[in-house]
Amino acid sequence: MGDITRRNFFNRAGAYGLGGLAGVSALHGLAPRAAAAAAAVQPRLDWLSRTDEAAIEPELPIIDPHHHLWDRPGNRYMLEDLVEDTQTHNVRQTVFVECTSMYRAGGPDELRVVGETEFVQGVAAMSASGLYGDMRACTGIVGSADLRLGDRVAPVLEAQIAASPQRFRGIRHRAAWADSTVVPNLPADALQHILLDPEFRRGYAHLRTYGLSFEGWLYHTHIADLTDLAKTFPDTTIIFNHLGGPIGIGSWAGRRDEVFAAWKPAVTELAKCPNVVAKVGGIQMVVNGYGWHDRDRPPTSDDLLAANEDWYRHTIEQFGPDRCMFESNFPVDKLSCSYTVLWNQFKKLTTGFSADERAAMFHDTAMRVYRLPRV
Repeated sequence: MGDITRRNFFNRAGAYGLGGLAGVSALHGLAPRAAAAAAAVQPRLDWLSRTDEAAIEPELPIIDPHHHLWDRPGNRYMLEDLVEDTQTHNVRQTVFVECTSMYRAGGPDELRVVGETEFVQGVAAMSASGLYGDMRACTGIVGSADLRLGDRVAPVLEAQIAASPQRFRGIRHRAAWADSTVVPNLPADALQHILLDPEFRRGYAHLRTYGLSFEGWLYHTHIADLTDLAKTFPDTTIIFNHLGGPIGIGSWAGRRDEVFAAWKPAVTELAKCPNVVAKVGGIQMVVNGYGWHDRDRPPTSDDLLAANEDWYRHTIEQFGPDRCMFESNFPVDKLSCSYTVLWNQFKKLTTGFSADERAAMFHDTAMRVYRLPRV
């Protein structure tokens, strides 16, 4: 990326490059101002344009079940940016996933997260007007709640649903804990095994009451915790985010074979839980250690597929196409590649699958799991 060295990149990107503040394992105490400061770098459009591909099979219907929206100092990704990125592929609708965006500035601390849902509900209404094209953005919304509130989380869940009764689908309480070489600014109160915490689980139990799903975002070192959670609460749907976040930086740099060897059986065990579905993608973040952003040119779809195929195929083999959905994780993964190239990779990956299997992974699984309309 030209004059941006690896060290400078990390200094500027902060937690953004770790996955939209993914390193924060607990929501309370994370102020919107801190979130903005930690995400003050934009993907470099001039650099991304150096790799230019036409969309493969541009007619294939897609639901993108994982993207973010935010407006922060020096870093903006809003509806018009999403529309521009998705226009080369036939993206019919999308699901927004929480990213500490537009929290309320006042009111009870535990309810400030509802501001994000109110914001995205407005964006969804803008998209539904048709003025921004045929794609319908944010037909599903996944928000935040501090599940460590235990039973006191119920009013928060009710407020989230009330903010978007026709679109609100689930909660993500991030559990991505890693050592300081990976996440140097982890809050002091972050629990290493938050998914096993009794108070967290007391709050988690309320998701079933309200028919909400849970987004499981963690690193590969903690996949077993998610498996335990899935087995303990078999009636709650869990969406496995970003292939379990295989780490490739800090203390894990240069250990990709070792990481894969540990990750593979953990995913196999998780897939035995019928209440878990997998998002296939989300591993082009800086934390995954590929270093795409250090190259003179962004990766092609062939480059991405060569690097990612083993991870993708094992996940699909274990979960099956009807429990898998491809994701963009934009704009976080946009630090490494363009939207067109990313989805071309998925299309190349699936050339040997049947039409029904491909429809499931590109569209139907997401529509079923998030209970989306047919657009």
